[in-house]
Amino acid sequence: MHDRDFGFRSLIKSERAIPFVPGGLFLDDAVLPPCFVAVVSGKGGPFKDLAVSRRRRGNYGGVSARGGFGNGVFLSVSLSVKGNDGCALDSAKLLGNSNGEKLEGVEVEEKEKGKVMGSGALNTTKHLWSGAVAAMVSRTVVAPLERLKLEYVVCGERKNLFDLIKTISAAQGLKGFWKGNFVNILRTAPFKAINFYAYDTYRNKLLKLSGNEEATNFERFVAGATAGITATLLCLPMDTIRTKMVAPGGEALGGIIGTFRHMIQTEGFFSLYKGLMPAIVAMAPSGAVFYGVYDILKSAYLHTPEGRKRLEYMKQEGQELNAMEQLELGPSRTLLYGAIAGACSEAATYPFEVVRRQLQMQLRSTRLSPLATCVKIVEQGGVPALYAGLIPSLLQVLPSAAISYLVYEFMKIVLKVEST
Repeated sequence: MHDRDFGFRSLIKSERAIPFVPGGLFLDDAVLPPCFVAVVSGKGGPFKDLAVSRRRRGNYGGVSARGGFGNGVFLSVSLSVKGNDGCALDSAKLLGNSNGEKLEGVEVEEKEKGKVMGSGALNTTKHLWSGAVAAMVSRTVVAPLERLKLEYVVCGERKNLFDLIKTISAAQGLKGFWKGNFVNILRTAPFKAINFYAYDTYRNKLLKLSGNEEATNFERFVAGATAGITATLLCLPMDTIRTKMVAPGGEALGGIIGTFRHMIQTEGFFSLYKGLMPAIVAMAPSGAVFYGVYDILKSAYLHTPEGRKRLEYMKQEGQELNAMEQLELGPSRTLLYGAIAGACSEAATYPFEVVRRQLQMQLRSTRLSPLATCVKIVEQGGVPALYAGLIPSLLQVLPSAAISYLVYEFMKIVLKVEST
């Protein structure tokens, strides 16, 4: 510290080192002022050892510093004579040594930033896992209904529901109802994980932009639509492979890898994105309705006297409640609202689903546009053909959406997911 004080004074007093011109804060060359501003070459002189990290800024207890390394220029330093505790500050400790060590405060700040980034990544992972687990559980429970839906949509079955159940049981046994379920989980787990996470993220970002205390219905619908499009773009190839596998002749392709290889070799990579536009057109309103309706119902309930009373009870009890009891809507109402949201979403967008499935089954040589495919479906079976399989689809969607929301909300509590 003594050497640097000597350097400070020599800057003022010694004309040989750096000429001193009185003016501004340097009116008296006999006294080292409590603060100074200077531009000093980093190549030599008494300040050559005071360089700090390039483009680093620090402000610690009355000291702020900016500057560059040895060959740069030490731009400015502002020193307060006394720190917060009333004692003179040691500039050597604050500014670092001649080897260009980082400021102590900067190191602490960077460590804090690292912790925040690490915590954010962990929270994102937990958030995604919550959605993935919700998809795994819900899809496995309703796999038989999903199989019946695909038989109607993809295979064009015209049998009544009970005859179709008997046919599948006789041909493939009980396991036939879970045919393709593993692939379905591989598709829906990342899809739902991305969908749930994207919706919460987009909604909260829109909320921050608007500055409102609560998201508006428009913001909910926009966030839901954008989340649906995001998940579709990332997960459509797996859905196409699964559809190909459960179609007639799909067993001969040899599972996921075999089906993937067959499609790439015979139809090219972009065959994995068959029906992309109908999928996006379907998922935008589907996501908007699914997430928007649930959030609207949830918000409406929480603003009722009963909802406020429940929130107050949860706040008082705190950690004494188990995960199920910490659900804001409670288990039964979460299931009910999830089922309603799923039914509304499915009914509103089902024709798009039918068209998309048909597009996925078309060969390149006979491929039609989405509009032409829709017209062909109507010509062959009338408008009701666009809703073929809606009843088994609703029977599948109601429990699937209900269980999905219940497990998702439950997992967020168990994993302690923070709002993004």
